[in-house]
Amino acid sequence: MEENDLLYTLALQHVPNIGDITAKKLISHCGSAEAVLKEKKQNLLKIGGIGGIILGDLFEAYHLKEAEKEIKFIKQNKLKVLYFKDESYPEKLKHCIDGPILLFESGHINLKQQHIISIVGARKITTNGITFCENLVEALTPYNPIIVSGFAYGTDITAHKAALKHNLQTIGCLAHGLHTIYPKVHKKYMIDVEKNGGFFTDFWSSDAFNKNNFLKRNRIIAGLSEATIVIESAEKGGSLVTADIANSYNRDVFAVPGRTTDSQSVGCNNLIKHQKAHMLSNPLDVPYILNWQLDTLASLTTKKNIQKQLFVELDTTEKKIYNYLKENEKQLLDVIAINCDMPIFKVVSILLNMELKGIIRPLPGKLFEVV
Repeated sequence: MEENDLLYTLALQHVPNIGDITAKKLISHCGSAEAVLKEKKQNLLKIGGIGGIILGDLFEAYHLKEAEKEIKFIKQNKLKVLYFKDESYPEKLKHCIDGPILLFESGHINLKQQHIISIVGARKITTNGITFCENLVEALTPYNPIIVSGFAYGTDITAHKAALKHNLQTIGCLAHGLHTIYPKVHKKYMIDVEKNGGFFTDFWSSDAFNKNNFLKRNRIIAGLSEATIVIESAEKGGSLVTADIANSYNRDVFAVPGRTTDSQSVGCNNLIKHQKAHMLSNPLDVPYILNWQLDTLASLTTKKNIQKQLFVELDTTEKKIYNYLKENEKQLLDVIAINCDMPIFKVVSILLNMELKGIIRPLPGKLFEVV
């Protein structure tokens, strides 16, 4: 993005009564942020939904002066700035009506051809929640997903640390500018995150830090990802807001169920009860429901070698599924489970292991077949 374009876009972003939705409408009508700021007010008032209150102090010079200061900060800290119309802007976020017109990035984030999931939950995460979150990330590692979260206490930092442990990209979406970090105790993780991922925010270095920022940044957590996973949540909480936003974007939401007597499971149980989330009882439910495929694994071994070593490599349950698929060709997961007399969660796990061995492969429509 050219510096002049960045200057005017920052200035437009700085106007108090103009949010991202309105800014996009104005830019679409005028062609650019610079054109908006140089347009006559009476012409802008002709745009549907644009009134005098919204425009307010749009033409005040101090917006450009503040934008100049922010550009200095961006240059000094070697930050990347992603404009919502640029190719480099996150693809999934482009489809969110309230996605930020500018996104600031630090680190080495690569979103191309990657599965992206968000993991959120309680700040006071339980021991069971930590274990489930760590097992989830470990189980998904063969699919090489990017793990997105909010870099906060509890579930967030657990997800980031698990991603780093398994050498997965991880992105922290911040509720403040890139001049600081909250909570300060997590500063020790910043270098590792930036080496294998990084941070996104739409807040400036001059923006005041307050609790409402967390709710605003949640739209980025939900918008970046194809699915949002809620590990734990009380009856009310920011992770439930993120889940609602994800649902509004028509993205998948998963929630980990818990006992009805556990306060940190109430939110998740309610999401499932009201059909706002898939029940996530097994980590491998995620790739199954999202129809992820391990495309590269089929080339790890040839069909000829599989046939030679088949019964040496397969256990009893794997042999049963292999023989069924060999006789019946392409089959749905549910059908496999019924005819092999096994629970679905067990079949999902077995199929993944067989994929890893290059023996079967998933197909579109949640079908499986022998390689």
